[in-house]
Amino acid sequence: MKTKITALIVIVFVLIAGAILWYTKNAPAPSVKTASSPLPADYKNGTYNINGTDVALANGYAETEAAPGSASKLVTQYFGNEATADLDGDGLPDTAFLLTQSGGGSGTFYYVAAALKTPNGYKGTNAVFLGDRIAPQATEIQNGEIIVNYADRKPGEPMTARPSVGVSKYLRVENGTLR
Repeated sequence: MKTKITALIVIVFVLIAGAILWYTKNAPAPSVKTASSPLPADYKNGTYNINGTDVALANGYAETEAAPGSASKLVTQYFGNEATADLDGDGLPDTAFLLTQSGGGSGTFYYVAAALKTPNGYKGTNAVFLGDRIAPQATEIQNGEIIVNYADRKPGEPMTARPSVGVSKYLRVENGTLR
């Protein structure tokens, strides 16, 4: 009787092990989750690439260490001067606007970026550098082209000089990249 119970246990164990082995080979592959998160519904909560680094804004603000272990912070902020129109030809209203970035020194660096509206939210572009301590004037969109107007200093003028030279920078979105 004892050998029959042992044989029965061995048979059950073999059947269970076989079923597990069969299932692991034939089971559907688990769904792969990507590292990307859902797109934000508000462009002030988007991610923008500044100088090769992705910066994720939260309510138009981001703060990171200037260097690992550093007490200095790199602060990126939504500045404004926004303009809204279709930039990528999909019929949805995209938004161009200015960002500032400062790292504890005397400089305040200005960038223009765009938030491309999709059916799932906003996708941020790269940010294009405009200048240090400039005087932004207006941002507009005409025929899919972003026009940023601002005042800058003359070549060779010190950073302490008041910006007095009018500048217009023209940009377009090409394949999701601001150029």
